[in-house]
Amino acid sequence: MDFLKKETDNRLQSKTQINQIVKLAYAVLDDRQAEDIKIIDISEISILADYFIIVHGRNTSHIDALVNHVDQKLSEAGVTPKHIEYSSDNGWVLMDYSNVIIHIFSEQDRKFYELERIWADGKQIDDVNSLS
Repeated sequence: MDFLKKETDNRLQSKTQINQIVKLAYAVLDDRQAEDIKIIDISEISILADYFIIVHGRNTSHIDALVNHVDQKLSEAGVTPKHIEYSSDNGWVLMDYSNVIIHIFSEQDRKFYELERIWADGKQIDDVNSLS
């Protein structure tokens, strides 16, 4: 997937490249049966990133598998994370790909932190294929 080759550390990626990262991450998470995948476009309301992808895993082993698989598949496409941060109990993993931030939660932590509610002013993307 040469179209994804770029420096993830810079925020000068084209919208097409960013959307391709979102699509690939979604496909990987869906393939590994991540629970309740939500994509939120925050580009109009924040300078943090263009998109949040929020999911939860069934247990810590599932969360670890999701993180490892996303990291592997995006790395194979030439996309490396700027930062990956684990909470002490592994109930929340944040994978920062500059323009795309992936949050992988335990179900309990997802309900506690309510990122979907906090970022409700962002645009929910219901169909990942609508991204061009």
